[in-house]
Amino acid sequence: GAVDFSKCVVLQSNDQKPIEYVVEREAAKMSGLIKDMLEDQDADDQQTIIPIPNVNGRTLKYVLDYCEHHYPTNRRAEPIEKPLKGKIEELISQWDKAFLLTDLIKGGDEKQHELLIEVIMAANFLNIKDLLDLTCAAVASMIKGKSAEQ
Repeated sequence: GAVDFSKCVVLQSNDQKPIEYVVEREAAKMSGLIKDMLEDQDADDQQTIIPIPNVNGRTLKYVLDYCEHHYPTNRRAEPIEKPLKGKIEELISQWDKAFLLTDLIKGGDEKQHELLIEVIMAANFLNIKDLLDLTCAAVASMIKGKSAEQ
C-alpha cells in the first residue's frame, strides 16, 4: 500500500541495497537529527524519504523498534541514574530488558555485544538521547560487573 506521508516518513539504511522502513513521524522525531530535518522541511514537501548514511538495515531496525515503542509520552523511559546503582536489569522496564538482553547482548551473554555497540553508534549519530542512555548504561553495567569480579 501507499505510504501515508502525512503521518509517516521513510528511512533508508546505508546497505548496498538500502532497506526502507516506514516510521511514524512522531516516533522518528525521537531522533534529534531527524526531528531537525523534519522541522526544516517545507510543509508541502511531504514525500519524506531520509537516507541514514551511517546505519545499516539490521541496526536501524532495532533503533526504530525502540523509537516506536517509546515515543508515546506515557511510555518514555525513566531516566537511568548515573553512576549506576546496582545492575541495569533492575533499573529498566521489562521491554527495555528484553530489547537489550535478547539480541543487543546476544542471549544476555556479555561477550556477544557487537550489535549493542552498533546501536550505540547509531543512537549517537541520530541523537536519540534515551536510547543512548540505555545502551551506554548497559556497557557501563558490563564493565562495572567485570571490575567487581576481577
